[in-house]
Amino acid sequence: MFVKTIPNILTIGNLFVGIIAMIFAMQGNERFITYAAIMIIIGMLLDGLDGRVARLLKAQSDFGKELDSLSDIVTFGVAPALIMYNVFLEDAGWIGIFITALFPICGALRLARFNTQTKKSCGYFIGLPITAAGGILATLALYNDTFPHLTLALGMVGLSLLMISNVKYPNFKRVTFPRSVIIPGLMMVVVAVFAILYPRQFPMVIFVPLVLYALIGVRKSLVSLLHREKQENTDEEMLKS
Repeated sequence: MFVKTIPNILTIGNLFVGIIAMIFAMQGNERFITYAAIMIIIGMLLDGLDGRVARLLKAQSDFGKELDSLSDIVTFGVAPALIMYNVFLEDAGWIGIFITALFPICGALRLARFNTQTKKSCGYFIGLPITAAGGILATLALYNDTFPHLTLALGMVGLSLLMISNVKYPNFKRVTFPRSVIIPGLMMVVVAVFAILYPRQFPMVIFVPLVLYALIGVRKSLVSLLHREKQENTDEEMLKS
């Protein structure tokens, strides 16, 4: 019986690190902001692991799905937005409040749409997953001294809109690995060691592949749109001739 609860324990762990991230973010200290970003990354690993464990143990349930969504909105919606608010949006007045609120709202809409979809594809997600969006936002905050605040704010709004867009993103959760739980588990250990040894550089490095993932969907959508327009123009020319 206990074995069946392991996926839910991992999901609760995801929620726990999200709460810790919010506590760190409220300290307003640069070091604690870094720790908050690390907590979000750990949450991403736990979020990726709980589903695999559930499928392995045949412990999937409606309760687990609902718990996962509620945990995600805290860890990858509210917590990253709070990090950004404490980094620079607090000084932007009501505009900062609006942008801060927009991100978790779009994340909630993204999760609600996903949970109510009657036809789901195992190959891709519709809209940027909140897990990736939250990870990008949390690590983006660490570039506060690198990018202008306007760029950070526009990036946050862009991530919000991508979550509720129809852009398709690869679904790596369904990718099967040999010993599908052992490999992600070992990855968690490696990530944890790297985070301990290089706490400042670690989340800033993670930012790069996350952004590339977000851009993959945008690029595919643009290519598809251009191809469709080209095909329509070709069809029109054929009809005229």
